[in-house]
Amino acid sequence: MNNTQAPAASLAALLLLLASSANAGQTGLWTQDSYEAFSKAVTSGVSLASDGSVTLAPSFRELFDSSSAYLWSAALDAKGILYAGGGPPARLYRVTPDGQSAVWAEFDTLQVQAVAVDPQGRVYAATSPEGKVYRITAQNQPEVFYEPGSRYIWSLAFGPNGDLFVATGDGGEVHRVTAAGQGSIFFRTEETHARSLAVDKQGNLIVGTEPGGLVIRVTPSGEGFVLHQMSRKEVTALAVDGHGRVIAAAVGAKGQPVLVPPAPAPHPATPQAATMARVQTAPAVQPQPAAPAAPQVRGGSEVVRIEPDGYPRLLWSDGQELVYALAADTNHRIYAGTGNQGAIYRLDAPNRHTLLLKAPPTQVTALVAAPDGSFHAATGNAGKIFHLGPGLATEGSIESEPLDAGLFSRWGWLRFQGNGGAIVLETRSGNLDQPQKNWSPWAEAARTPDGGSIKSPAARFLQWRATLRPGAGDAPVLRAVETAYRQRNAAPVVNAVEATPPNFRFPAPSSPSAAVQTLTLPPLGKPRPAKAARSEPAFPTLQHAKGWIAARWSALDPNDDSLQFRLEIRQPGQAVWTTLKDSIRENYLSWDSTSFPDGLYQLRVTASDAPDNPPAEALETLLESEVFLIDNTPPEIRGLKMERRGGKLHASWTAVDERGTVERAEYSLNGGEWLVAGPREGVSSARSLTYELELDAAPGEATLAVRVEDQAENRGSASVTVR
Repeated sequence: MNNTQAPAASLAALLLLLASSANAGQTGLWTQDSYEAFSKAVTSGVSLASDGSVTLAPSFRELFDSSSAYLWSAALDAKGILYAGGGPPARLYRVTPDGQSAVWAEFDTLQVQAVAVDPQGRVYAATSPEGKVYRITAQNQPEVFYEPGSRYIWSLAFGPNGDLFVATGDGGEVHRVTAAGQGSIFFRTEETHARSLAVDKQGNLIVGTEPGGLVIRVTPSGEGFVLHQMSRKEVTALAVDGHGRVIAAAVGAKGQPVLVPPAPAPHPATPQAATMARVQTAPAVQPQPAAPAAPQVRGGSEVVRIEPDGYPRLLWSDGQELVYALAADTNHRIYAGTGNQGAIYRLDAPNRHTLLLKAPPTQVTALVAAPDGSFHAATGNAGKIFHLGPGLATEGSIESEPLDAGLFSRWGWLRFQGNGGAIVLETRSGNLDQPQKNWSPWAEAARTPDGGSIKSPAARFLQWRATLRPGAGDAPVLRAVETAYRQRNAAPVVNAVEATPPNFRFPAPSSPSAAVQTLTLPPLGKPRPAKAARSEPAFPTLQHAKGWIAARWSALDPNDDSLQFRLEIRQPGQAVWTTLKDSIRENYLSWDSTSFPDGLYQLRVTASDAPDNPPAEALETLLESEVFLIDNTPPEIRGLKMERRGGKLHASWTAVDERGTVERAEYSLNGGEWLVAGPREGVSSARSLTYELELDAAPGEATLAVRVEDQAENRGSASVTVR
């Protein structure tokens, strides 16, 4: 498909479709136009901005693959030669601009933790956990330059006068070392670790700490001032942009154990043909350990920008990713290297960022800016060097997550919003929930001026792929992709139908109460739902109405179509069903049962999806109820008699109900209070029950009234008088 931006009116119409249900009668629309939606895609050579736009990523190529599991630090000299240190094994590597590499030094310790280059081009490497600073001489010979007496050295930075600052742990001290190798404690952070260093434009030293997450400004005279306390515990990286703003990254929820590289026992260095120099600092005692696993840190990370006046502003945060590295380019934009997905972000402004790319290794541990606007990225697990930019990739692609249409579906149009360069859209389909070998091949969407029709065969799942290429003008930008589809119509399903208890009815609906569509909007900035949600309405409360009866049922449609119903009734054995009502939009109906003879009946409900489908495609399903009783005839009182015996009244009668059961009997003597009479059988709910009474009564005329009631609330009565 050519890069033709969809007209605004057309896109507006498509968005209106989104607010309606994606059912068989209407076109469903799958829209992806947000960072969250695109971040689920598989990308190659493209960047994803927080506003949801997709662009070509900076060019990205591997320069060097070291033998170390992690490369923790890197620095450039004036000639553009990169020096990177890591471990295990603990080595310093040299990589030229054309990719020529060599092992520059080896150390019998766990790793090289920090690397720096002084104005004269001399290279310095700090090791941990022995805590020594080495200088590589012009003859490529390493020599111990300074020992701070600390177990860990985390960072190195040169001040404007050429002094080397050394950040250490476990004492949280910063040492200052002269060019002659004479050093002393310059500043005590009162923290466990002085974790990261940077130098601002005024020559102040910026120190990041752990576990307090402090960002401290230290003047050349050694006076400290806390610029900001991060909400995370460990300040892993610092940078200063061209405007003099301090950028700080911190990781880990406070209260966690300290984040330090794993520290197995020292290992023997493995000689390589390309090795230029080696310094042995301890005897080899164990074989080389396996590469350490990725650090597991809870709490994610944050990046804060501190303005020259001291005002802190949150640039970026994430609950999972960990920022290991920061750097500023020539346009003062901030770049962040993260783990454990190897992502490199450009932090454009507060709440606005771009995921530039993801490196194959799991951690980006160092970023080094070059004068031409490019970057070198050092990685961990595995230890490699990559070159980023300054130009763009010549081609990039984004492959969507699969669309689950819910049912077997036909595909319609594929539209996009975008401009610049060339954008080609392809699709493939299948009936497995993950794209595998048994999906259809990729097929380019048929080209038309405002989009393209999908050529992939009908199926349940669909995936699209957009390929971006630069053109003669602006670079391509993809902002949205919208897929139209229509499910194959499936018949409704009626789950249950039943008659309600007699003598109750549902209130007449004040408005149509068919299944209601609702659209619940997500929080601002989150993807909107794929379609409106259709919910079956709740049954209203029944109201007492003698002689009435009701039916209710439950039904759903696999396509989420609107349904209408027909309710019918018949007596068992009858061939013909009588329609009580047709085209019902509710899922219940009440009617006056006194117009029907007493007896057993069945209900049949038919559900049809005709409201949302053409007549030729509409489908229906029916379900019959269990047998239920219509009974509007009261029970009969037989043999009612009463006589006097020795000053007492003795009465008896039999209550009979031909279709139902007798549930209750009461009596009243001489117009008095109605009292309950118990059956001689001891238990009610029978077709025939006998009652006997012995009553106290004064001489003279006495009248006994009795009444009986069946399960349908039909009531019969009779009376008898003795003198």
